[in-house]
Amino acid sequence: MLARCTPSKNNEATPQELPRIAIAGLGIESSTFSPAQTHEDAFHAKVGKAVLSSYEFLSPDSADFKRARWFPALIGKAIPGGIVTREAYESLMTKMLDSLRKNLPYDGLFFDIHGAMSVVGLDDPEGDMIIRVREVVGPQTLISTSMDLHGNVSWRLAQNSDLITCYRMAPHEDAVQSDKRAVDNLLSRLESGKGKPPFKAYVSVPILLPGEKTSTRVEPGKSLYAQVAPAAAQPGVVDAAIWIGYAWADEPRNHAVVMVVGDDQAVVTATAERLAKNFWDVRDQFDFIAPVGTLQESLDKAVKSDKHPFMISDMGDNPTAGGAGDVTWTLTEILKRPEFKSEKGPSLIYAALPGPEFVEKAVKAGIGGKVEGVAGAAVDNRYAPPVFLRGTVKAIVQGDEHAETEVVVQIGSARVIVTKKRKPYHHEADFTRLGLNPRTTDIVVVKLGYLVPELYDMRADWIMALTPGGVDQDLERLPFKRIQRPMFPFDKNMPMPDLKARLVD
Repeated sequence: MLARCTPSKNNEATPQELPRIAIAGLGIESSTFSPAQTHEDAFHAKVGKAVLSSYEFLSPDSADFKRARWFPALIGKAIPGGIVTREAYESLMTKMLDSLRKNLPYDGLFFDIHGAMSVVGLDDPEGDMIIRVREVVGPQTLISTSMDLHGNVSWRLAQNSDLITCYRMAPHEDAVQSDKRAVDNLLSRLESGKGKPPFKAYVSVPILLPGEKTSTRVEPGKSLYAQVAPAAAQPGVVDAAIWIGYAWADEPRNHAVVMVVGDDQAVVTATAERLAKNFWDVRDQFDFIAPVGTLQESLDKAVKSDKHPFMISDMGDNPTAGGAGDVTWTLTEILKRPEFKSEKGPSLIYAALPGPEFVEKAVKAGIGGKVEGVAGAAVDNRYAPPVFLRGTVKAIVQGDEHAETEVVVQIGSARVIVTKKRKPYHHEADFTRLGLNPRTTDIVVVKLGYLVPELYDMRADWIMALTPGGVDQDLERLPFKRIQRPMFPFDKNMPMPDLKARLVD
């Protein structure tokens, strides 16, 4: 393990040996209510130096990089989607564990996960993952776990994490800061010689809500999460965190959790219980971050509005939450509307729909050419069949990491983005690189829930459409069978739960 300063021959202390720290983890949100499956290539796994380049605070000239010797094993982050195949999970785990074995021993390990991965035939994949990692690195290695606040903290994950934290903002504008906090806490505990915090307080909070109702931009999430940083800054506390949990997987671990870790048992326990009670006390105040309506209501409002761009979130098939991304129901309904039949109608961008065969036809037709064919519903056809598209090719762009090939086809006054592989559209550059200007477009429809920062700042007005899909926002109409009950909001009149903290051994 980590060496201390030792006297040299002339009795002068030599510099402390730098700690040896590994990096590993897999991350994805997986909806068990979607028919989609996620395969290994979706994780875009990185090894070696490519791992370090994923963290700006670990660049070769950074302070943190110079505080340790780094041994990157394997990390992989996939766009949210369906359940991960067992073959993909086992293949990635084999590669991760083999890489970890090459550079043993380690003083610490930065465990970078999301927390909402589902795997075929395996409950609690992150719990399984950390146990298998622990078996390789041994019981003495300090593991610092960094997560999304929409992840799930099982008891096994809590037991095997020595330090644990999650984002404090939704949308996740603090993702980099949270990862850095996990690393800084790890480095500090190693450098100080304090090692593993002796106390980890865990409170299971029986609440299951979607991110679109729990954004930290608005109340009560704003005030609730504002309590976390001061709680973590108390003497005797190393870190504190509140997990909302992931709403679209039917598994026993899916619920909210509060954890606090530190050196003072009384403060750690009291803080966890206080945060959990404060969360429970505001449970009825959570609501959608923006106005919601049916798709028809949303389109009616957008067409009549003089505020542009008017953003519509196509929520039910949001690929950033785990939707298949190829549900065609919304686009089918849009193309039926008379307002968009003519090029002189309200300008509309639809982002986006996968359709590899349609993309191939569009590429052959070329920019300015006519193209027709079907797209979408290859994975999730429960609500509508593949949609027929006939229009003019306006753009063809190759080389995107996720979409691979993107085309824009104009149909009436609508410009529809069709991709070879599914891709969410988060950033203004996602549109402008296709020759589209969302700022001067009347209506922009995106397969998202809450708008990510760039789109949120761009919007003139916004509504979230309650559309069908694998991440349906009406949780109470989803066929949950395995989550713990009673659970809010499914059991609205449930008694006051036991929010007493349990110390994790």
